[in-house]
Amino acid sequence: MTTADTAEPADTAEPVDTADAAGTDGQAPSLWRNRDFRRFFAGQFVTNAGDSLYSVAVLWLVFELSGSTALTGVASALLLLPWLLQALAGPVVDRLPLRPVLVGSQVVQGVVVLVLPVAAVTGQLSVPLLLAVIPVLTLATLPMAPMQATLVPRIVDDTRLSRANSALATVTLGLDMVFDALGGAFIAVFGATTLFLLDSVTFAVAGLLFAGIAIPTVGAGDGPSGQHAESTEADGSMLGSYVADLREGVDALRGTVFVELVLLTAVANLATGVTLAVLPAFGDGLGGPAVYGLLLGALGVGRLVGSLVAPYLERVAYGRLLLVGHSLGACCWLAAAYAPSAWLTVVLFGLAWVPAGTSGVLTATLNQTVFPADRLGRVSSIKGTASGATLPLGSLVGGLVGELLGTTTTMGLAAFGFGFTGLYVLVRPRLRRLPAVADADPAAFDVSASPDEA
Repeated sequence: MTTADTAEPADTAEPVDTADAAGTDGQAPSLWRNRDFRRFFAGQFVTNAGDSLYSVAVLWLVFELSGSTALTGVASALLLLPWLLQALAGPVVDRLPLRPVLVGSQVVQGVVVLVLPVAAVTGQLSVPLLLAVIPVLTLATLPMAPMQATLVPRIVDDTRLSRANSALATVTLGLDMVFDALGGAFIAVFGATTLFLLDSVTFAVAGLLFAGIAIPTVGAGDGPSGQHAESTEADGSMLGSYVADLREGVDALRGTVFVELVLLTAVANLATGVTLAVLPAFGDGLGGPAVYGLLLGALGVGRLVGSLVAPYLERVAYGRLLLVGHSLGACCWLAAAYAPSAWLTVVLFGLAWVPAGTSGVLTATLNQTVFPADRLGRVSSIKGTASGATLPLGSLVGGLVGELLGTTTTMGLAAFGFGFTGLYVLVRPRLRRLPAVADADPAAFDVSASPDEA
């Protein structure tokens, strides 16, 4: 796998900082001495804060203006649209210069989000306008998931991948949700219009941070296969090349354990989508926008705790972690739905998400360990699409079910999304016996060295 130690710099006139690339004793240095990783980490922190702020504000405004969980479910589904379309972004990320894509996505979001405070000041803010703006904002985030999978192995040493993924999970899966809690409180005190103005600033800062990253290229041996390159040159078709890229990603996954793991994540994501659709109404029933923000914040804190402990669980059998962790998570989630107080609900709901944070980090490390570097973008995006497509579907279903059965019952039913993972692993010896991430190799997960062998 290509690392920052051996790759040739590209997309920048700034040379790779060799002091950051290797320690004086030949060992990989501390992750935080890596200048490019620090910039990427900081940019992810700021941009995910921005994503959280507008997500909280948009969902709350749709519910406040309409009073309908069904329309809130539609808005939530639109916010989750990038999960459905990740497969379209993977080949793009693998082929285009990474830094311009990173910076461009921040510029688009920063400009578009300013439409909403202008509409609020002029009295034109409405549910249809919110539903029209959301897709533009979410599509701008589309390259970010495969971007991380492709970029991190280029700027971080192989031995630091797990810690890098854990650190990034604190902002992509954790601290951004803390901003959800702050966003709920901010709306309660200052209103959504001021929050949108603050949001535009976060995207400007993230763009500046990403612009300073020096991104090495993959080596010649890590690029697309010779067969694929010859095919692309022969037909000269961009569409043909794009389809071939997707096919390579599918071939890399076919027949592997990851197919079943993607199924489990899809079910859990369905439950997550259901929950996000009814959470504004559920939080409103417990105390208003501040409680809604606390519930989202608890979700994030739980995932944050899980992501932080993940590196210490690298030597625990992965199958055992899935079985025990998600079963306990389902129990906490169910208890949260029927807890007698708002504070107990918030605490239990946060605990339910700790296993998800852990498995998210370990799964990202597995991807970067067992799959070839030049196919990480495609593999990551295809997995993300297959498992994440149920997120917007869950939001649509959750909004309708919430109207029919009520928010508390819908929240309780959603807990079985995590419970399904525990039950499935229990009855599947193949998954129960999965080795620890630290001991993982392609053969242990049925991953072939070449897609042609799949």
